[in-house]
Amino acid sequence: MVFSWRFIPGLALVSSTALAQQAAPHCAFPASDLGGPVNAHTRAVEKHVLLAYADAKPLTLEARMRTYAVPGVSVAVIHDGKLEWARGWGVRDADTCAPVTPETDFQAASISKVVTALTALRLVEQGKLHLDDDINRALTSWQLPRDEKLAPKSVTLRELLSHTAGLNVHGFPGYRVGTALPTPVQVLNGAAPANTEPVKVVLPVGQQWQYSGGGYVVTQLALSDVTGVPFDALAEREVLRPLGMQRSAFAQPPSPAILGNVASGHAGGKVIPGRYHVYSELGPAGLWTTPSDLARLAMSIQASANGRPSSLLSPAMTAQMLTTVKGNWGLGPALSGSGADRRFGHDGVNEGFESTMVAHVEKGNGVVVMTNGAGGRRLADEIVRTVAADYGWKGLIDMPIVEARLPLDALARLAGHYEGSGATVGLEIRDAHLYVASGGLTNEHLIALTPARFKTEYSGIVVEFQHAPDGTAGGFKIVDGWPPLELKRVDAPGMRTTH
Repeated sequence: MVFSWRFIPGLALVSSTALAQQAAPHCAFPASDLGGPVNAHTRAVEKHVLLAYADAKPLTLEARMRTYAVPGVSVAVIHDGKLEWARGWGVRDADTCAPVTPETDFQAASISKVVTALTALRLVEQGKLHLDDDINRALTSWQLPRDEKLAPKSVTLRELLSHTAGLNVHGFPGYRVGTALPTPVQVLNGAAPANTEPVKVVLPVGQQWQYSGGGYVVTQLALSDVTGVPFDALAEREVLRPLGMQRSAFAQPPSPAILGNVASGHAGGKVIPGRYHVYSELGPAGLWTTPSDLARLAMSIQASANGRPSSLLSPAMTAQMLTTVKGNWGLGPALSGSGADRRFGHDGVNEGFESTMVAHVEKGNGVVVMTNGAGGRRLADEIVRTVAADYGWKGLIDMPIVEARLPLDALARLAGHYEGSGATVGLEIRDAHLYVASGGLTNEHLIALTPARFKTEYSGIVVEFQHAPDGTAGGFKIVDGWPPLELKRVDAPGMRTTH
């Protein structure tokens, strides 16, 4: 389960080989016992990382970290509703070579949204907010601009939490340490020193799913306005403290306690300037935490979903949180699977940090992986797959698949440029395989399932091509693993082939 096939304009394409070459780490890989407990499960992760397709041989964790230029990774595993083990590998900073431990803090990035949603739903259960009221009723320091055409009935908290409010501003680049930080109101107005555009309604409310970090800044401000409590203190009171998330905080910059064992962000294996970016957009991106603390959060959701005692939400409210609104999204987390294999989770990408959290709703299993490298999402998915295979959790993430072998002329009819739903995607042929060559950190292999269906190598998104009468692809749609977006071809087929 992954929901992170991102289209990020302005980023140069870098192959995984180039990333590994750029990294050239001078730090020796720390001894295994420095990262935490060692057992048969941790050794399986160290020695047998599973890639996305069956033809690939398992590789060592150290090798995969070097491939993706990820200096450090931290993992926590939930088994039968309990935190079974947590440990780190690699270093938290490529300059100091200090090892990652289970207590090392990372930026959670968009996983912060799950904590924000839990905070909001807590206030709903306390009667301080209502899921289906006009959010402007809760906002006193700022108002979401009215749009009688796109939002004739206003915007609600339910729509903000589920990314169905039709708002813009997908995400946030953050701010260099030591530079001026905007207030939430400045962020929402797009006023200096904010570095993103004003947040407003740009699509008909409630009619489609569009990911919006901007909507979570609106939520952040509404929670503070309705309670009179700063958001960081409110989240601490309502979620972090009740769950015993002692290494977690929305403090930006981090507190001295967190800075004592904090990971630095990396790009190409090198520490980013200032070690990390600062995010005043706390609700969508500002949490510092550990995999163990995020596991505690996931276990609380699991407990409530199954009618067991939970310190956060009632089973009824948790059921709403884990019910799809649109586009495989609930009230905060992304959702996937069905029946006993229902899953919830979220991905996170901040400058120099990439992570994932995924857990079963009913089965009480889950994995949290946090990394301090700009190639970490691919690594995180491989680790989740490895853990799931080791424990026999077939429903947690798709197991390696066998790739269909297609002739080169069939692939040539698919290669080209496609646009739609705000995304621009290029597909090219490399070494007799189809690859995504759009914005992002590395080109991603599209694994052929059939002549028309392909699955992305690490993010698990399934796309289906529609063919024109001449046999070329006229477009494709996403049919699994992401909202059902459609993209149309905007050029002639036969994009450049490389070898």
